[in-house]
Amino acid sequence: MHRKSVILLVIACTLVACNWGARDTEKPAITTDTLKYTYKIIERKSADCSNKKDSGCIVAKIKYPVFIGQKLLNDTISHQLLTQFGIADKPDNSLEQLADDFLKSGRDFRLNTNTEVIRQDSSILVMELSGYRFLGGARGYALTSFINWNTKAGKKIELKDIFIDGYAKNLNSVAERIFRKQEKLSDSAALKPNYLFPEGKFTLNNNFLITPIGIRFLYNQYEIKPYPAGETNILIPYSQIESLLRPNTVVTQYHK
Repeated sequence: MHRKSVILLVIACTLVACNWGARDTEKPAITTDTLKYTYKIIERKSADCSNKKDSGCIVAKIKYPVFIGQKLLNDTISHQLLTQFGIADKPDNSLEQLADDFLKSGRDFRLNTNTEVIRQDSSILVMELSGYRFLGGARGYALTSFINWNTKAGKKIELKDIFIDGYAKNLNSVAERIFRKQEKLSDSAALKPNYLFPEGKFTLNNNFLITPIGIRFLYNQYEIKPYPAGETNILIPYSQIESLLRPNTVVTQYHK
């Protein structure tokens, strides 16, 4: 290879590495679509809708992927969307019914959800389910959750699948150190009244996304902070939790 080509290759690789660190590395590009899918959109509008923005009419829009030959995965996506954005006490088993019920409710004016495939490879599929629901009045609220799917086992990945038995206390301690550093809090600073953790004690939730550089946990708006503060993300690098990870799991490829 010519010297000039080598230099250009090095520069290109350096730029890629820099961009990888600078951009939202918790949401890397899709690598390989091992499971095939198409996106489906369900949209409903009340009869009084016009083309004007903020027309005051009721609108429901639900976008999500439908995977070919993957009934359990598709059911899991639907169930999580219904649980996350359903307007009934008990989620209906149909996203079409959710959109229809939304129009009939007369209480809400906007529902917009979007489920995106973030990453696929030979053993894992990760998706982000996000959306916004306007309740009328001064504000609406946004919610985001994740699905981490084991494509070989055909099941949802739980924290217990990737961490050793009895991991919770140590993982919580690591997460709290990262959280306090992000929030510029000392080790002894009280979390009440500025944060909404139960009993004023830091608690890691179960809303997580597996990424190539670590496990990302997300607290939704008004979950641990006042409404205007928005959501909070905590990324725990694999390097800080090596001793807590089970061997030979779907995340092993990221921290060998």
